[in-house]
Amino acid sequence: MQILISPSHNPAFNLAAEEYLFLHSTENVAFLYVNNSCVVLGSNQVLRNELNQEFCRAENIPVLRRMSGGGTVFHDTGNLNYSFITQGDGRPADMTGAFLQPVVAALSEMGIEATIGRRKDLWLDGKYKISGTASHLSRGRELHHGTLLFDADLQKLQKALAADKPDHNLRGTASVPSPVMNIREYMRRNGMPDMNSEEFVAAFTSALALQTGTIPQVLVSQSEIDVLMADKYNSDAWNLRK
Repeated sequence: MQILISPSHNPAFNLAAEEYLFLHSTENVAFLYVNNSCVVLGSNQVLRNELNQEFCRAENIPVLRRMSGGGTVFHDTGNLNYSFITQGDGRPADMTGAFLQPVVAALSEMGIEATIGRRKDLWLDGKYKISGTASHLSRGRELHHGTLLFDADLQKLQKALAADKPDHNLRGTASVPSPVMNIREYMRRNGMPDMNSEEFVAAFTSALALQTGTIPQVLVSQSEIDVLMADKYNSDAWNLRK
């Protein structure tokens, strides 16, 4: 498996790069990226039921929509995002959460013991969610991606994801709220050495490389990514369509 690291913190670029890799990569890929503050909706979600639009506007938090389903998430530079993009083998797609095993193993290598929950999410001590995931399947390709809360602004997360004007007559996939914790706080509580977000990303990338036996590389941008970013992920027609 190839490990690619995004050169950008632009959420529109990273969502476009993810789709480009899904459509065009010829090998299995683990794509790692960190976004600036944003809210990312699942493809079938109703915007007004998932976030506080007034708060997001006041805080200059952009709202985007990804190609996969699942719930709404808040990203900032304290949050590491991972994507596993693979070619199916003709058997039913893995929807059990087994794709999370490399993440669990990498965290364990760092002394962080996470468990896989029934919604294909990751938990600490069975009480605090640190990662949610979503999937997209098409043309024999599989995309499984998720988040890792390391040192995210949890106050902003809670305010941004508190819908201010929900309309439950509108049909869409609803998010399932869960108690969350930053990995950094877990490390402090357990007497582990402190690190900042950049150090965590570097340590996790090294641990994942050890698990997969590959050397991480920085993604080389393609013109197709720029086109996808402009036409889709920077477009209100896509992001705000529900």
